[in-house]
Amino acid sequence: MGRALVSVVELGGYPDFSELYRRLGYEPVTVNAGRRALSVIRDAQPAALVAEFNFQRDFRDRTSGLETLLALVQRFPDCRVVVFYEPADSKPLERLRARFPNFQALPRPVDAAALEAALID
Repeated sequence: MGRALVSVVELGGYPDFSELYRRLGYEPVTVNAGRRALSVIRDAQPAALVAEFNFQRDFRDRTSGLETLLALVQRFPDCRVVVFYEPADSKPLERLRARFPNFQALPRPVDAAALEAALID
């Protein structure tokens, strides 16, 4: 079995990259909710996490639910993290990066070659 890659698809709107993940030696696990991703990450201790930055203006103390996931994967220092984001949300994304600097951000539409480069050892 390959190394685990947790893909959190809450909004979607981009291709299914499962075959790309497998080609790179990952065993993808896709979840559709951040809360579900927390337990999967704890159990799988993934080599990679691919998630979406879903900026939520109504949060007072955070920018998105992604913060909880990023805090958890800090326990796994070798875990690669890739975040998909809307270019219009680049300023709130930078606030998130100030707290959690160890992720690669890819704008939508997601470029498969850029995703592959972010996931290669």
